[in-house]
Amino acid sequence: MNPKVLRRFIILMVVATFVMFTGWAVIKEFAYAPPGDYETRKGDILLGDRKYDEAIDWFTKALDKSPNHRGALMGRAIGFMQTDRTVEAEAEFDHLIDYLTQNLEPDDPTGRAVLAGAYANRGILRDRTGRYEDALADYIMALKIDQGAVEGPGIVHKILYGNSRPSTVEKRARYLAEQLALPEEERVMRRPDVDEQQRMFKP
Repeated sequence: MNPKVLRRFIILMVVATFVMFTGWAVIKEFAYAPPGDYETRKGDILLGDRKYDEAIDWFTKALDKSPNHRGALMGRAIGFMQTDRTVEAEAEFDHLIDYLTQNLEPDDPTGRAVLAGAYANRGILRDRTGRYEDALADYIMALKIDQGAVEGPGIVHKILYGNSRPSTVEKRARYLAEQLALPEEERVMRRPDVDEQQRMFKP
């Protein structure tokens, strides 16, 4: 056989194999993904771009397909919180916490991280609205459920956003506990320079 023909045949087979496996992976991603996953991923991207209203729309589409999709519930709650829709945000966090508390399997670490994140985010919401005792209780629950999931951003987040010492759930919980132990007239509950660094949790 002509070496050039053989070489061309091998290259074509390699390309065909690559295309076939890539196509299979894409089809599998869309055909076998649980209902609402695609819409949730779209919402997550928009959430990261701070396009909150568009993100909420995609999370709502996900929830139309899968009413208790935990990623979509968390994403929509964060979207509500970031657009100052406090009542809707808290109701969404409440529902997510109740649903996970009743349905979480013991061997589901991702679900446990989502539950911890829901408590942490609801704590941030309550913190922002001046309900400091409730916020502290939520932070403590988040740390009890999965401290690792809410311990703060990793190295990638620090590189991208340039914040090497962000506020974390544990730091804020300690600060709130210290302030609440003081006489009311001595408390300093808000520290805008630090509080603005507090981030949402989306496991």
